[in-house]
Amino acid sequence: MADIIAVAQQKGGAGKTMLAANLAVCLGRHASVALLDIDQQGSLTRWHRLRQGAGKAQVVLHLSEIASWRLAAELERLSRVHDIVIIDTPPQIELDARLAIRSATLVLVPIQPSLPDLWAAEGTLALAAAERRPARVVLNRAPATGALRRQVEAALAKSGVAQFATVIGNRAGLSTAFASGLAVGETAPKSAAAAEMAALAGEITALLGRGA
Repeated sequence: MADIIAVAQQKGGAGKTMLAANLAVCLGRHASVALLDIDQQGSLTRWHRLRQGAGKAQVVLHLSEIASWRLAAELERLSRVHDIVIIDTPPQIELDARLAIRSATLVLVPIQPSLPDLWAAEGTLALAAAERRPARVVLNRAPATGALRRQVEAALAKSGVAQFATVIGNRAGLSTAFASGLAVGETAPKSAAAAEMAALAGEITALLGRGA
C-alpha cells in the first residue's frame, strides 16, 4: 500500500504546489510516485503538462486531476500501483481537503515566515489532529535571516508543532524550474535549492520508513 502525502495549507501563496512538484521528482528517483491534483486552480496539472514536453525531465510521474467525489476511489487505485501518492489540496478547509487529510499517511504543511501563514496553518493542523493524522510543518520560501523568520520559528518551537529540520529558501531557481515543467533538481542539480529539496525528501523518506 502506498504512502499518501497531503500537502495542505489553508492560506494560498504558501508555495504548496511548487513544493509538491519538487518533492515528487526527488522522491520519484527511488520510488514510483503519483501526483493527485484536487486544487481547482489546477496549477500542478498545468506543470505536469509542461513536463511532457520538457526534454530535461529525469523522472516519470503519473498525474490525476479529479473532483472530490472520486477522491477515495482514485486514491485506492493509485495506491495499488505506486509507492507514494502526493496530493495537492485546495487552499481552504473544505470537503476535498478534509478527505485528503483523512486519507494521508503524512500531512505536510508549508508556511512562509509570516504570522498570517502561521495563523492559517492552525486550522490545517487542527484538522489533521481531529483526523488523527500525523502532520509536520516545513518553513518554505524563507529568507536566510530576518527578525520575522526568527519570530515564526520561535512561535513554532513554543507551540510544540512538529517541524522538519530542513528549511526551503526563497530561491528564484525554484520558480524558473517550475515554469518549464521541471524540478530544481533537474535544472540546477548542484544548487542550494536542489540540496534543500533533496534534504527535505530525505527527511520524509526516513519518516515514512522507506529506504533511499
